[in-house]
Amino acid sequence: MALPTWLTPSHGIILGLLLGFAIIHSGLAALRPSGEHKIGPRLYRVLFALVSIPLAVILIIYFFNHRYDGLVLWQVQGVQGVKLLVWLLSAISFLFLYPATFNLLEIAAIAKPQVHLYETGILRICRHPQMVGQVIWCIAHTLWLGTTFTLVTSLGLVAHHLFAVWHGDYRLEKRYGEAFIDVKNRTSIIPFLAILEGRQTLKWHEFFKPAYLGVLIFVGLLWWGHPWLMQVTAQVNW
Repeated sequence: MALPTWLTPSHGIILGLLLGFAIIHSGLAALRPSGEHKIGPRLYRVLFALVSIPLAVILIIYFFNHRYDGLVLWQVQGVQGVKLLVWLLSAISFLFLYPATFNLLEIAAIAKPQVHLYETGILRICRHPQMVGQVIWCIAHTLWLGTTFTLVTSLGLVAHHLFAVWHGDYRLEKRYGEAFIDVKNRTSIIPFLAILEGRQTLKWHEFFKPAYLGVLIFVGLLWWGHPWLMQVTAQVNW
C-alpha cells in the first residue's frame, strides 16, 4: 500500500533526529555523576555542550527548512490577532524555558557546575519549567504553521520533555533522597497546582533577576531578527 503523497520523508527524519538527541542528551545527564568523577565537572560540562549544542543546531535548522512539509491541517496566519498570540505564547515559553537554570556561569563552565535543589522563582510555579515552556512553544508554533510536519515535531518534543520530567525527578531523588522528596511535596509538575493547593507560595521578588530580563531582551531580538534567521537557515541544503 502506497503512502500518502503528503507524508514526506522529513516526517521520519525529524523523529529520528529527535530520538537521537533525546538519547544522547538524557544519556549524558544520567552519566553525569560518574563522568564528573572521572574528568571533573567543568570538563564534563564542556563535553556535554560540545555534543548537545551541534545536535540542537541541526534539529533547529532542519525544522526551519521543512516546517511547511506535509499536509496543511489549518491555515490561520491571516486571522487577525493570531500572530500576536503566537509571539506572546513564545515569549511566555522562553520565560519558562531558560531561567530554569539560574547559574549562567555554571552553564558556561566558568564556575564549577553543580547539581542544585532549587525551590525559588519559576520553580514555585512548576518543578519542571522547561517542560512547560516547551509545550507552550509547541502549541504556539503548531498553531501558526498548521502542518503535519510541525505537529509531528511538536509531539516528539513534548514526548522527550515528559520523559525528562520523570528522568529528572528520578536522578534528583537518587542523589538527594528525602531532601528532594520534601521539595517534590511542596512543588508540582502542573503549573500553579501546588500554589492553588496551598503547598507553595509565590515570592515575587525572586523574579527580579537578570535571567528574566535577559529572556525578555532575547525575545525582542528574536522578533527583530526572525526574518533574517529564516533566510540564513534556508541557505543550508538539508
